[in-house]
Amino acid sequence: MKKSTLAIILGGGQGSRLSPLTESRSKPAVPIAGKYRLVDIPISNCINSDIKRMFVLTQFNSASLNQHIKNTYHFSHFSTAFVDILAAEQTPDNPTWFQGTADAVRQCMGHFLNHEFDYALILSGDQLYHMNFNEMIKAHENSGAAISIATLPVTAKEASEFGILKTDSENFISSFIEKPAAELLPEWTSEVSEEMKEEGKNYLASMGIYIFNRELLVELMENPDTKDFGKEIIPQAIGKHKILSYQYEGYWTDIGNIDSFFEANLGLTDEIPKFNLFDNSSKIYTRARVLPPSKITGASVIDKSMITEGCIINSAKITHSVVGIRSRIGKDTTITNSYLMGNDFYQNLEEISSNLEHDIINIGIGERCFIDNTIVDKNCRIGNDVHLIGGKHLEDTNTNLYTVRDGIIVVKKGATLPDGFTV
Repeated sequence: MKKSTLAIILGGGQGSRLSPLTESRSKPAVPIAGKYRLVDIPISNCINSDIKRMFVLTQFNSASLNQHIKNTYHFSHFSTAFVDILAAEQTPDNPTWFQGTADAVRQCMGHFLNHEFDYALILSGDQLYHMNFNEMIKAHENSGAAISIATLPVTAKEASEFGILKTDSENFISSFIEKPAAELLPEWTSEVSEEMKEEGKNYLASMGIYIFNRELLVELMENPDTKDFGKEIIPQAIGKHKILSYQYEGYWTDIGNIDSFFEANLGLTDEIPKFNLFDNSSKIYTRARVLPPSKITGASVIDKSMITEGCIINSAKITHSVVGIRSRIGKDTTITNSYLMGNDFYQNLEEISSNLEHDIINIGIGERCFIDNTIVDKNCRIGNDVHLIGGKHLEDTNTNLYTVRDGIIVVKKGATLPDGFTV
């Protein structure tokens, strides 16, 4: 069964809602949890499900993603496993870039058809969840469906943000509506488990995870007018093909904007997080780095936080925060409700000393800083006595050094904030 499945991971478009994190990298390459990339989530779910033939489709800022996948996913020379990047390419038959999710798959069909597979598992590159795809594939096979869609029970308040599906008594999808208005919702309830009913989750939202039978996918891709799975392919297939709703009741979030990205990262610091990085059966794989343990000196206070490897922390107070690889934090600095992505390299002692002599700010966070409700992208240089205090009191803005979205300050990759800088 596993050998019959080919995974196709959609890298997404320009990722403007995640800007400025996507100014120099594609959405699947955005760092998450201090040491992973978003693309590691669907790839790890596939590996844990023993699905080891994967394509990642992307077209914007793909260099960082290419490098990460090349340095991370190495399989035996004697296996058929692979993770391949397919960037948009112009050909005589396809003179344009990807015009949508379905168009991306259509333009790459020639590459997919070079492989034997019965099912195409189509995934998003910007979601956070654990899922055993074998269970979904088994349900797909047993039902005789031509298409299966993973669906998530949601509340009435959440339903207006999703495409909502209505199912019959056998869990086949009978109708679909995109982001329904509140007054329409009573007509769109579906059968869910008793536990979901008790939580008021009576509506089934599409998770953007699909299984297609190979023959049907080939047939559907022959129509060049359909550009998107969620908006065109799926709605048009309802009533023509058997489409199964595979209900998933675990944690799932779509990393669509800065607010959801920030919330997902800080949620990892909960005592029992909804997304469990400490699960032996659902490991998240990423690039193996040879880094020393983190070093914490002085009277540091660290509470409800995640500190990744290779950090140097000196007499700091860190609460409800995620601190990424190779982070340097100076003494008497306070970090609260923040995500520091860390750094790609260390500076040596000679360079650090020389910079101090010449009033050049070193990579990392200086002394006596106060950082709250902030995302600090990679390789930033933050001086002493810098105050970054996010919150709803701040208006959305964009500068060369930082962006404010929904009250969250995002310090741009490689930015230098001088001593005393304040937001």
